[in-house]
Amino acid sequence: MRQAWRWFGPDDPVSLDDIRQAGATDVVHALHHVPPGEAWTGAEVAARKALIDTAPAGRSRLTWSVVESIPVPDDVKRLGGGAKKSIDAWIASLEAVAGAGIDVVC
Repeated sequence: MRQAWRWFGPDDPVSLDDIRQAGATDVVHALHHVPPGEAWTGAEVAARKALIDTAPAGRSRLTWSVVESIPVPDDVKRLGGGAKKSIDAWIASLEAVAGAGIDVVC
């Protein structure tokens, strides 16, 4: 079993060091700054994964192992005019996450 903590990103008042100190090994995270319907790029996912996975010297390593959510926008839920574009963006986001080696998405 792994201990995973949800982290809301660089502006979260709970820092990665706080999570390390609590004994966690894994992080549950999403790119909250990317609006629903917009694709997460491989570069953005890789940069955030590097931020989480790279521990400063002498500190415990963390792993971004779970994507908390890739939001589904309302136009998909209602099959609105922008649904196709939003679905394509969701698929691209999932591909970016998989390309970074993260294989669990809630």
